Formats: sequence, structure tokens, C-alpha cells
Amino acid sequence: ASFGTLLPVCTGMSMALVLSGLRDRARKMDDAILENTGDGVTCSIPTRNIVLWSRIDQKSCYKAILSAGLKCIVLPTKSHPDTDEVSTDLQALKEALDQYGNNILAVLTTTSCFCPRVPDEVDAVAKMIQTWNSGKGGAGISHVINHAYGLQCQATNKLLNRACTIGRVDAIICSTDKNFLVPVGGALIMSPNSNVIETISKNYPGRASASPMIDLFITLLSMGLDGYKGILNERKRLTRQFRQRLESAANVFGERPLNCPRNTISFGITLDKLVVLDDEHDESENLQQKERNKQITKFGSMLFTRCISGTRIVPPNETKTISGHTFVGFGSSHEGYPHAYMTAACAVGMGEAELNEFFVRLEKSWKDYCSKREKDRKKKKKDNIEKGMSDVAISNKQ
Repeated sequence: ASFGTLLPVCTGMSMALVLSGLRDRARKMDDAILENTGDGVTCSIPTRNIVLWSRIDQKSCYKAILSAGLKCIVLPTKSHPDTDEVSTDLQALKEALDQYGNNILAVLTTTSCFCPRVPDEVDAVAKMIQTWNSGKGGAGISHVINHAYGLQCQATNKLLNRACTIGRVDAIICSTDKNFLVPVGGALIMSPNSNVIETISKNYPGRASASPMIDLFITLLSMGLDGYKGILNERKRLTRQFRQRLESAANVFGERPLNCPRNTISFGITLDKLVVLDDEHDESENLQQKERNKQITKFGSMLFTRCISGTRIVPPNETKTISGHTFVGFGSSHEGYPHAYMTAACAVGMGEAELNEFFVRLEKSWKDYCSKREKDRKKKKKDNIEKGMSDVAISNKQ
């Protein structure tokens, strides 16, 4: 991507501005085609009010599409039989392209995500969109890539460059805070097409604060190119150590790491054995699942109160409704993901001291949780025995 601009808003709002700009650009290009059509030829202007979104369970992506006044079609993801990965369902995308056709404004994919979700196959998507647009004229279907914190990952950047080379990519959105260690509030928009950047820049409404730009400018001046490359190399060096330490912690508590080799920033471990419920014959399976999920999320709150704020705890089969759309299995980006799990990221800016402190606190919190879990189980069992004896005594008196 040779062209770019810096917007003084966060990634989600930048995404809405990008989509709005692409919609205006598409209308102008489609109108031009209509004007050039010969007399007597009937031609309708495409509506272009639909965005195909490869599902990733981050609410800001979905809300950004709706904020732009567009309709979102959520494409399902697929799980891989040989790994724990969740990724792009290319067949579902192809079917959606054929179904909605010229009513589609853009396809929105993601390259930075929480494990077990791995980067979308943006190169294959870009090639598919280019092939679909071939020979149709007009604006065609655009391709927007949410590259939020992907700039710090060399493998993801190579994937992105390949997508730009072999297929269609209109805009790439990157967060400044996640990639350059600055406060939240800015986003880089990049594109292989200068006209796209110009349209998006002109579409920004009103005036804005210069703070995000000044923050980035000062940070880059302070670090310099060598300094920034240094923290990228440090992250890469710590990744292997982080993965090994996470696997060791999982083994201690009878869990295992999630096998997601294509995600080199976010890592996960199962929490399938975290909650042990006594057999309750009078409780339905649904109630047991709710109680299990409740106990799993308690572990997450315990981590947070111990200042471990970078983790995500995801119980299975959770549902969440956002603006009328219900996501089944919310958090895992897949309707039937079989594991409860925890994720943690080895992101830019982390040092070896922070890495060591993280695992010290994680293992201590896990032990505390297990100890409290056993105390609660024994207390509940004792209460049930006393209640049973009391019921028997009352029955005998009667």
C-alpha cells in the first residue's frame, strides 16, 4: 500500500468513515458508467448497501458497519480438523457474492484477532473479489482489511502484501495505539489507490483534535527507526518463550495450549477442567452449562482484580445479541467451538520482566481459584448433607 492518511479517531470509527467514503466513491463510479451507457439501454444503478463481514467476535467491527448506515451480512467461519484454528469460510463468501451481487459495497476481513481465530485468508479473498469484479464495470465490490494490530507481525504483513499484489484491496485500517505504543484515539488508513485515500479524507466531518497525530509524531521521533525495529524484534524473540511458558502453565493445571500456528500474537489454553460440578440429577443440562460458564467467568474476574488485564476468558456456547443479531458461541467467532479457553497476547512493548511477572501472577491466581473452588464444593456438600438429615428428621416426626 503506497498511500495513506492518519485519522484522529479509533479503529472502529475509522472503519465507519472508510466504508462511508467507499460508498460515495462507488456511487460516483457507478453513475459515470450509467451516463456513458448508450441511448435506449436500460441500466439500473447498484444499491451497494451490503457489507459481507467474515465473522470475528469484536463488537466494534459490527457496530462500525451499522454506524455507516449499511447492512451487515455475517459470514460464518470454519474450524480446522487438524488444529484448533477458526478461520475464513471461502465457500460461504463465494455463495454470498453470488447471492447479493452488485448490492454489495465491500467485503470486510480481519488479519489481527484473538486466538483461536486466525487471520483471514486475505490473499484468497482479494483474488476472489478481483475475479468476481472482472468485466462487470463500475465500482465493483471493494475489499477492506481490518489490520488493527497486525503491523507488529511480520507474517501477517507478508500476507497483506501478497493480497495487494494478486487481488483487490481498497483500504487497510491499522490502530496507532496497538502498533506504536501511543494513547488510544488514532488510526492509519492505507491503500494501493490514492483516490481511495483522497475520498476518505474528504469524507471526514468537521474539525478534529491533533493530539493523536502529535502523539504518534513524538513517539516515532523518540524511538527512531532503529528503536521501533528493536521493539518489533524483541516481541518476536519473546514469542517463543511466551508460548513455552503458557504451555507449561497449562500442563500444571491439566489443560493444554490451543494449537493455532497461524496466530503469532494471541495464544490460548483450554479451561475445560477449570470447573468441576457435582452431579445434580435435578438440574437440567442447560442449567449446569450456565453454572459452569458462570464459574469460568469468575476466574476471569479474579485475574482482573489481580491486575492481569490482558487476558480474555471465553466460556463455551455463550450467546450475545448486538443490534438485533444474535451471535452463538460469542467470543470464539464460531457457533460450535468445543472448548472453554483463555487467551493472552505477546504484543509489542512487552519486556521480559513483564512476561515473567505475568506468569507468576497467572499461576498464583489459578492456584487460588482451585483452592477456593474446593472449599466451596466441600461447603456445598456439607450443607446438602445437613439439609438431607434435617428433612429426614422432619419426616420421622410426622
